[in-house]
Amino acid sequence: MEKAEFRRNADDMIYLTICAIKGIVPEQKRIEKLDLPELFEVCQSHILTACVAYALESAGIKDNAFTQAKEKAIRKNILLDAERGNITKRLEAEHIWYMPLKGALLKDWYPKLGMRQMSDNDILFDLSRRDKVKEIMKELGFHLKTEQKAVDEYVREPIYNFEMHGELFMEKHVGALADQYKDIKRLLLKDDNNSYGYHFSNEEFYLFMLAHEHKHFTLGGTGVRSIADTYVFLNKFSGKLDWEYINAKLKALGIADFEYNNRMLAEKVFSMEQLSDDEKELLDFYVTSGTYGTMENRVKYGIEHSGNGTKSTYIRKRLFPPLSVLRVSVPWVRKSRLLIPAAYIFRLFRALTSSRKAVSSELNQLKKKQ
Repeated sequence: MEKAEFRRNADDMIYLTICAIKGIVPEQKRIEKLDLPELFEVCQSHILTACVAYALESAGIKDNAFTQAKEKAIRKNILLDAERGNITKRLEAEHIWYMPLKGALLKDWYPKLGMRQMSDNDILFDLSRRDKVKEIMKELGFHLKTEQKAVDEYVREPIYNFEMHGELFMEKHVGALADQYKDIKRLLLKDDNNSYGYHFSNEEFYLFMLAHEHKHFTLGGTGVRSIADTYVFLNKFSGKLDWEYINAKLKALGIADFEYNNRMLAEKVFSMEQLSDDEKELLDFYVTSGTYGTMENRVKYGIEHSGNGTKSTYIRKRLFPPLSVLRVSVPWVRKSRLLIPAAYIFRLFRALTSSRKAVSSELNQLKKKQ
């Protein structure tokens, strides 16, 4: 799809997302001009298909692709909730503290079931009990797909995907945020209805949500759904947040400007107000990034930051990252420094085999950067 067509359909997606979340029936004159196949493609790239399906149905349009996506989202939300209950029940039995993260809770604050689509569930847990958690997940039929420094991804057919986090941020992503979220349990509140479950205060939930989005925003970009998340959260807790506390923590986290710009954009977009030129540019960044960012943004950020502004430094660090990063991407190197040369070779071999498309995309972006 051409960029102009993508942006045009993204405008329709944003309008319909607003309608769905605010309970507004879309205008007929706007609905008549929709290109549903192209709209579907754009919605899929931002994981807003189910949300838009609700808006279309309110206007009397029931498209098969959108309807199936909505029904799948509803089913997946229900199944993930049930399976998360099975996992936390086992964690309780083994006296392991835990806390469901972000989307698992945020989805319930959207107006209708399935409106906030879920690709997986994230659970924070006591990292010192990692081996026991691995046993639990295996007993529940899960396969360990990936293992990093402090996060394990488990999958089970047909749709179950759980990421078990021992830490909220890894150093290879954003050192400053990783520092602020060390010793995370000091920030948590005990649940009332169980023995080992915890939760964030509303203020800390918002702060973590923003910090998480900031990580994606800076490393490769993030999509329109993050704007919707911000609006839904702020609408849910309007007038109930301690902004003095939030602002102090935002400053400490180094994301005060990001939060302000994100909040103002969310409020204006969902109020359908006229955006300033800077706000239009920011919204376009969200639109063109998709849910998980783009390689163009990742390379640009990498050259500016880890590459100190030069392609050669960026390439060298990508091929031979510092030991702190190597230990995350190749966990077995932590056994001995003698394994470092083998780890670099393994990392390169893995990239050229299992990640060929991503490597090709990154190389193409580097060729464009003169």
